[in-house]
Amino acid sequence: MISQQQLSAMAENVAKIRETMTQAARKAGRDPAEILLCAACKTRTVEEVSASAALPIDLFGENHVQELVEKTDAGAYLGKPGHFIGHLQTNKVNKVVGRAALIESVDSVRLLEKIEHAAAAADLTQDILIEINIGEESSKSGVDADELWSLAQMAMEQPHIRLRGLMAIPPAAAQPDETRAFFARMRELLTQAQTRFGKELNVLSMGMSGDYPIAIEEGATIVRIGTAIYGARDYSKK
Repeated sequence: MISQQQLSAMAENVAKIRETMTQAARKAGRDPAEILLCAACKTRTVEEVSASAALPIDLFGENHVQELVEKTDAGAYLGKPGHFIGHLQTNKVNKVVGRAALIESVDSVRLLEKIEHAAAAADLTQDILIEINIGEESSKSGVDADELWSLAQMAMEQPHIRLRGLMAIPPAAAQPDETRAFFARMRELLTQAQTRFGKELNVLSMGMSGDYPIAIEEGATIVRIGTAIYGARDYSKK
């Protein structure tokens, strides 16, 4: 059960985040309505997510396939979209295609091929983002910026895939000015992608609890926020 105290805390947190999002958008001369709040709900229970879904959150992001399955089957998002934002193993693609409104973390030809095959078998079109390893970190998923174009071209050629834009996670240890530079580079890459492939590539998913105002100032259309909504994660539950 979720206590009234927890509910109140989440509501207060979301209200603060929304206000900060609005301020960051206006600072950049943007319409706040252009930016979606994604609740990154890794390790959160069905009850926690259901309670938060009643708040002004636009969508939910899952890092683990089993949690996406559990929460969608339980109706935890209350009809709001669920995105897959973690590293997706090719052997779990069938469980995600058609269940996630958007797969944000496509980072290889093999994964793209698996998604196309699964989407074709289900007779649907799967929306995706290409994940960029913008900090070129060996420990992180994503393609290098110079590999984007061949993967994007392949994505555009798939009949059951719709490429919507780009996603990135800058290095956690980066200083604010460095983080801003990474976000600005992502905005440039999206602009280049629009020039090559069309304006329908208009989604830029970047920014988390510690840096989302900067991400919005630099062009994010989705910010993925977890701890600032729900509090610190308790990994002992998993």
